[in-house]
Amino acid sequence: MEITKEKILVTGALGQIGTELTSKLVEIYGKENVVASGIEKWREGNTAAGWYERIDVTNFKLLEDFVKEQKITTVYHLASLLSGTSEKQPLYAWKLNLEPLLHLCELAKDGHLKKIFWPSSIAVFGKGIPKHNVEQDVVLNPTTVYGISKMAGEKWCEYYFDKYGVDVRSIRYPGLISWKAPAGGGTTDYAVEIFYEAVQNGKYKSFISENTAMPMLYMDDAISATIKLMEADKDALTVRSSYNLGGMSFTPAELAAEIKKEMSDFEISYEPDFRQAIADSWPASIEDGRAKEDWGLSYDFDITSMTREMLANLKLKLNK
Repeated sequence: MEITKEKILVTGALGQIGTELTSKLVEIYGKENVVASGIEKWREGNTAAGWYERIDVTNFKLLEDFVKEQKITTVYHLASLLSGTSEKQPLYAWKLNLEPLLHLCELAKDGHLKKIFWPSSIAVFGKGIPKHNVEQDVVLNPTTVYGISKMAGEKWCEYYFDKYGVDVRSIRYPGLISWKAPAGGGTTDYAVEIFYEAVQNGKYKSFISENTAMPMLYMDDAISATIKLMEADKDALTVRSSYNLGGMSFTPAELAAEIKKEMSDFEISYEPDFRQAIADSWPASIEDGRAKEDWGLSYDFDITSMTREMLANLKLKLNK
């Protein structure tokens, strides 16, 4: 089956990444060529895509029929259960986070898809590796359900490429910070919640301890990186599991200090919960030279510019 015209499906399109990625894809490919999907009911204005389809990605027959009928060429498969939520529903998390990826790889193997994007995470790292500047090729030893499912998914991506030539591409996202859509239950979500609480209440109680550093990325940079990877020449890619993405690394205390520069009365307190143990198992910083070399990864935001952008946009969004 030869595929020539580009038609894109985004699963999990109403989530934190999906909302903004869909908008960017519409800018590039046109509204008529981007289909958004999720398990939520359609509402007016909930996506920039020209079409919204309610799809449970664990229903393979439904997913397969839709891909074939609509002649989808590329899938950005974002539907998943994040780290904190996965710990509460481990068996469902495994099913949702892994099985649909395998089904999509099968469709690509059989010629029904041209490319797949699948997000991995810094959750694949774990015990026994350096805490700082974690390199691309290290032993993966995750300690969470989310991390285990992402590690397995990475190996399946690599397998389908090596065995069948399936063009599936992946990024190990760090924590993602955005104002357009809420975060979805991850360990790094404090770095989104803190801005909402700062604007609305002037204070925040962090579920991550004061000096715990984790890699983070502003959503604009995450979307840019995703598009760059997907538009890169296939032959330039040397990683077929998942590329490291480092972004910036900071602690809750450091982020609070940046907010205080803009809002001098802001206050932060700390009450770590079960997500602290997850954070402790993750790297504090990531080395991402391979992505820079292979497909031109770059960043526009640091902690200061990101903080200013988040506060300014949230004040407008929340009418504060």
